Amino acid sequence: MKPIFISGALSGFALGIFLKWIETSTGKKVYTLLLNVDFIPYFNRVNWPEWVEFLFHLIISYMIAAVFFILHQQFGRPYTIALIVTFPAVLLYFPLSILAIKPTALANDMQAFFYWTAGHLLYAFVLGLYGQKEKRRA
Repeated sequence: MKPIFISGALSGFALGIFLKWIETSTGKKVYTLLLNVDFIPYFNRVNWPEWVEFLFHLIISYMIAAVFFILHQQFGRPYTIALIVTFPAVLLYFPLSILAIKPTALANDMQAFFYWTAGHLLYAFVLGLYGQKEKRRA
């Protein structure tokens, strides 16, 4: 259980910090997109502070890490498994940008999509790196 929380937190923070830096540097609202929950019923009734939205992001990251470790234990190959479990998050760029109510990165903004993809590749790398470390430890 501990590796799931550590890897989920490390990967989630790496992605969040990277996309926050990109948004601050370029104005592309990819970090806003990452944290956005305004299209989800009930959640859209509350103006959540950034730290709570980031916590929602980390909860999703923990779920991805849990799936990663289940598959990693069965198949090994931490980087391949990390890419496989992260890939759907890359594709979520399009529906998330379309569903967003507040201004976020646009679905047809390929530069923003590139940053989103780069951030999720970083996420997969950190997740795989931690999985590789845990494999050596076992």
